[in-house]
Amino acid sequence: MVVVPPTGVPERSRATVYDVAERAGVSIATVSRVLRRPEAVSRATTQRVLDAVRELGYVPSGSARGLAARRSGAVGLVFPDFDDVEEIDPVCLSDEPVTVRPDPPGGAEPVTNLYMGEVMRGVEIEAWRHSLSVTVAVARGARKEAVLDDLAGRVDGLVVLGGTVPADVLARIGRSTPVVVVAGHRDGDDHDHVGTANGPGMRVLTEHLLHAHGLRDLAFAGGAADVSDDRDRFDGFRAALRAAGLPAPEAPLLRGDFTQARGRDLARRLVDAGDLPEALVCANDQTALGVLDVLLGAGVRVPQDLVLTGFDGIDAAGRSRPRLTTVHQPMVELGRVAVDALLQRLAGPGAPPTTRVLPVQVLLRESCGCGRA
Repeated sequence: MVVVPPTGVPERSRATVYDVAERAGVSIATVSRVLRRPEAVSRATTQRVLDAVRELGYVPSGSARGLAARRSGAVGLVFPDFDDVEEIDPVCLSDEPVTVRPDPPGGAEPVTNLYMGEVMRGVEIEAWRHSLSVTVAVARGARKEAVLDDLAGRVDGLVVLGGTVPADVLARIGRSTPVVVVAGHRDGDDHDHVGTANGPGMRVLTEHLLHAHGLRDLAFAGGAADVSDDRDRFDGFRAALRAAGLPAPEAPLLRGDFTQARGRDLARRLVDAGDLPEALVCANDQTALGVLDVLLGAGVRVPQDLVLTGFDGIDAAGRSRPRLTTVHQPMVELGRVAVDALLQRLAGPGAPPTTRVLPVQVLLRESCGCGRA
C-alpha cells in the first residue's frame, strides 16, 4: 500500500517542476522565473508558486538546470593550505559536555587567516548577487592536483589565490576552465588577474614615517619570500627609502609567515637582541599584532620606543591598543571583483586577459603617533 501524505505527493517521491506548475496553475517557465528572478513576476503569482513549492516539498535540480544552460551555476574558490598538514587525525571530542582548562597568554592558538575570510565573503556576496553557488577547495598535500581537477570539472570557473596552484597545473586547467587569479603576478599566463596597489600603498606609508615623523632607522618584517604581495610591499618600502636618500636593504630584517604567532616569535628575537629600530614596518596586520603583543609585554612602548605598522586593514588592527597604523586593502571587493571578472570571461571567452588593480588607503593611527585625541 502507498501512503499518501496530506500534500498529495506519494511518500519518498520527488516533486518536479511540472508538479509545481500544475499546483500553482502556471507554466513551468513561470515557476523557473519565480525561483530565479522573483522580482520579474507579479506578487500574487510569486506567492502561488512559492506556496506550491512548500506544499510539495519541491527542491530545484541544480544538475538539470546546468544541463539546460550548459553551466553548473557554481564558482570554484581555491585557497592555499596554511597549516601544511597532509595527514589529518579523526575528530576527537571530550565525552564531557563542558570542560575547563587554563589558557595562558601566548598559548596555542588556531591557525587563522582573516584576509582569506574577507576575500571569501566577497566571492560569496557577488556569487549570490548573480544566483551562483560557491564551492570551496583547499590546495592541500599530495592529492592537490586531483582535488583541483575534480573541482574544475564541476564549476563554471575558478577563483584562485596567487601562488596556491603551480603555474603548469593552473595553465592546464585554464585551457578548459576559466581562471581568475587573486593577488598574484601575471607571469606570462593567460588568466585574468585581480590585485591591489601593494607597492604604492607601502611606499606611501613608509614616506609618512620618513617625512611626517622624521624617522630614519626603519626595518621591514616580511612574510613568505615566494608570495608576490610580500615582494611588492617590500619593494614599496625600499623605494621610499631610496627616494629619501637612505640605504635600502636587499632583504627584510625579519621574515615570518603572515600569522600572529610567528609575529610574536619575530618580536622576541628583536627584544632579545636589544637593538630595536625606530620603526618596524610589517608586511601584514597579523604579523604586526603578534609583534605588538610581545613588545607591550616586554615594556616596549608603542609608538614612543618603537613605531609599528601593518598592512591589510583587518578589523582587529582597529581595535588593538594602541590602534595599528596600516594600509587597508579592499579585501571583500577583491572577492567581488574576481567573480565579476569570471562572469565577464564566461560572457566573452575570446577577449584578451585583463588585470585589475584595486586602490588601497593608508590609515594613520596611534601606533605611529597619529590619531591621538
